[in-house]
Formats: sequence, C-alpha cells, structure tokens
Amino acid sequence: MTKPFDSQMFAYARQFADNAFKAQALVFKGLEQTVGLQLAALEQHSHAAADFLLTAGEARDPEALRGLWDKGVALSRAQAEQGVALSQNLVAVGRQTVESLGAMVQPLTAANDAVAANAAAGRKAAAR
Repeated sequence: MTKPFDSQMFAYARQFADNAFKAQALVFKGLEQTVGLQLAALEQHSHAAADFLLTAGEARDPEALRGLWDKGVALSRAQAEQGVALSQNLVAVGRQTVESLGAMVQPLTAANDAVAANAAAGRKAAAR
C-alpha cells in the first residue's frame, strides 16, 4: 500500500535533486558572466587610468596641463558611461538567470500538486 507512495516520493526527491543541481549550475553561470563583465570593466578602467597618468607625467608646460584637464574630463565621462553600461549588463545577466530559474520551477508545481493529492488519498485510505 505504501509502495506507490514511496516510489513517487523517491521520484520526487530525485527530481528535486536534479533541479537543485541545474539551479546551482545556472547560478554559477550567472556569477561567472558577472565576474567576467566586472573584470573586463576593471581592465578597461586601469588601462585608461594608466594612459592618463602617463600623459600627466609628460606634461611640462601650461598648454599640456590644459590638454590634461580636457583628457581628464573625457576620461571621467568615459568611465561613467562604462559604469552605466556595466550595470545594465549586470542587470541583464541577473534577469536572464532569474528567468531561467523561474522556467525551471514551473514544472515542479505540477509535481507538488500530484504528490499532495496522492498523500491526501493515502491518508484517507489509511484512516479507513
């Protein structure tokens, strides 16, 4: 009498473990993309800052200092734009990860309902 219920519970537990593994893989993939985007942005920022410092080290006269000011403003504007683009990309990666996780959860609700119905039927049969 409990064998069908046990087999269903085992199948449900196996499905849960498989889905947990898939969810973990999706989260790790999202984290990997996030770290990759952040490292690329850090690399771009460091190269731009190094170029600016190199130019600043070569400035010797007032004209070069004025050009350095313009270059500094352009550098800060470019880095702000890159920061905004990075945050948009990070939000897109997060949204993609959440949508993938949501799509994976939908079949589980049907399995939960089936197990709950069988458990209720098993309780009614055991009460008789």
